[in-house]
Amino acid sequence: MSELISDFIRFLNRSPTPWHAARQVSDRLAQADFTPLVEGERWVLENGKGYFVVRDDAAVCAFRLPQEGIKQATILASHLDSPGLKLKPVPEISHPRVSQFNTEVYGSPLLHTWLDRDLALAGRALVQKEDGEIENCLVFLDDYPLTIPSLPLHLDRSVTEKGLLINKQDHLNPIASIANSHNHPATVESLLRKHLSFKNLISFDLFLVPLEKATFIGAQCDLISSGRLDNLSSAFACLYGLIESSISSQSLQLAIFWDHEEVGSKSFLGAESFFVNQVIERICLHQKIDREDYYRLKSRSYCISVDLAHGYNPNYSDRFDPNHRCYLGDGVVLKTNAMQKYATSAATAAPIIKLCQEKGWPLQKFASRSDIPSGSTVGSIMSAVAGFPSVDIGIAGWAMHSIRETIASQDEIALCNILKAVLEKHSEQNSN
Repeated sequence: MSELISDFIRFLNRSPTPWHAARQVSDRLAQADFTPLVEGERWVLENGKGYFVVRDDAAVCAFRLPQEGIKQATILASHLDSPGLKLKPVPEISHPRVSQFNTEVYGSPLLHTWLDRDLALAGRALVQKEDGEIENCLVFLDDYPLTIPSLPLHLDRSVTEKGLLINKQDHLNPIASIANSHNHPATVESLLRKHLSFKNLISFDLFLVPLEKATFIGAQCDLISSGRLDNLSSAFACLYGLIESSISSQSLQLAIFWDHEEVGSKSFLGAESFFVNQVIERICLHQKIDREDYYRLKSRSYCISVDLAHGYNPNYSDRFDPNHRCYLGDGVVLKTNAMQKYATSAATAAPIIKLCQEKGWPLQKFASRSDIPSGSTVGSIMSAVAGFPSVDIGIAGWAMHSIRETIASQDEIALCNILKAVLEKHSEQNSN
């Protein structure tokens, strides 16, 4: 097992929620000598140095200034959120002998995969301390497991023929505890108090997360099984590419880690916001770049949107276009879609194709069946909002949006390498 994959496993296990993932990204950037910035403060920037800014604990924008003036930008884009189940603001549900927590669905998870699992609460809690100050706390209550029990076959014998029908309001509320004369009903506050010291619980953003860690599977242990591979596999590779790439002479190297992609990206933390625009504009102000040259810079820039792709599943071969099957272990995937769910065009695909040809790296091409709509990514949104020519790539995975997804280790390594190379190659080409 390579050190890169060992590090990726650590990243996965330490990132149960977007807030934990953003903390992981920030900590690793700081360790690589990237300087933290605050949006509400004035920035002091130096050529050849790396910086990052975190928005509301969940979206991160990191960049490295070139050694000389900026001619263009190369942008890596991914997201830190994943489909799942989130607690409602008043979560406690009391029954005569059972206490539960009320959830709502975030994004489009495969709901049946959340049943009969060992689950925990994780996310952030804002608490008031004894001195009256509000503290923002990252929490992972992994020592208080929960579960969402399914209905026994005897009470619904049609399930094996008709499939499982899950009501999002009634069937996805985890059991927190049994309630009897010996046990008080569990509450979110009571669980948090076992980890935190505070006067009042002000608010929280808490998800249910699986307790099962990322692990290797397959006869050769060449596959990785984990939650949130969509899209932490891409986020890790983008982070690796930025940190490990060499400094450019005239190209701004930037990586953006969005939140809220799974719910449409239309938010303060999502790709439809002006976060990237604002960061680049502030950089240009420091570089004495006027508005005209700002738009010229954008026209010469290149955005690589990175998200998980659908790996060919032989159990459901009829769901894949026969000419565009992508296999786990066969390298990076170039994603296309005529409806612009992906941002790829012939022109934006060309640099990736050329790079892979020069390096001798395999490149798979994905398009969905014409009668099955594909998913979407941040690529097309960023192209529209920020005005960057963009391409969509990723690696193949099984069971996308399941509580447990699968990718190939060698594909993750390939993605890390190609993102590092594209930062260096595109920077080199456009700086000459």
